[in-house]
Amino acid sequence: MTLATKIILITALILSIIIPFGYYLIGEKNKKRYKRTIGVNAFFFFGAFAIASVMLLGGPQVNAAAAADTSAALSTGLGYIAAALVTGLSCIGGGIAVASAASAALGAISEDSSVLGKSLIFVGLAEGVCLYGLIISFMILGKL
Repeated sequence: MTLATKIILITALILSIIIPFGYYLIGEKNKKRYKRTIGVNAFFFFGAFAIASVMLLGGPQVNAAAAADTSAALSTGLGYIAAALVTGLSCIGGGIAVASAASAALGAISEDSSVLGKSLIFVGLAEGVCLYGLIISFMILGKL
């Protein structure tokens, strides 16, 4: 993809944000303004997305045999980065969720002890996010 193509795509994506926001600020104060703003935003964003997809898929053909050697090392490195990101981000998100759910559960249990089972389910669901991230990272590492 050439530099001019990249600049055009970046401009189209920026305009997909600026034009609907300006339309929203200038428009009349009624319910149609919200629908029109969302419609204009969706039109520009998905239009730019469709153009970008066509340009990326319509690139020149690459010799697969020559590129396989250099891409093997790159794909292995990106696989390790993906596994680390999956584990780290899922554990951070799970920690935030457990902190919120557990403190709310303790407050609810202190007022009414009959909600113990329901509150433990929500804390367990929040911990499940970490486990799912760990399982996905093992699946990624298994493919490397």
